[in-house]
Amino acid sequence: MSATDVIFAYLDVWNEPDATARVTLMKSVLTEDALYVDPDNAGLRGHAELSEVIGRVREQLGDLRFTIDAVVGVHHDRALFRWRLGTVATGYDVVEFAGDRIRSIVGFFT
Repeated sequence: MSATDVIFAYLDVWNEPDATARVTLMKSVLTEDALYVDPDNAGLRGHAELSEVIGRVREQLGDLRFTIDAVVGVHHDRALFRWRLGTVATGYDVVEFAGDRIRSIVGFFT
């Protein structure tokens, strides 16, 4: 799986409303101890913590979906991409890979 494929699969995790299905997706996209940080969340670690936050966010978003606006760059074991949440929000994420899964995510809202 290419880095871009993994990034798209990662957004599928955020778009999955069902917690059980979301954790199943996470296992193929994120390492077990993946670290997630954004302006609202400092240091979430692992599938359970991230899934819990995604579940709360999904409840607030209704039918809004995250999409990739652009993969800005990929080099070595890192990538930078720009995302959109419907027409209401945009941001950037920097991800670090461990093989073909994501080890850490640092998100920025714009």
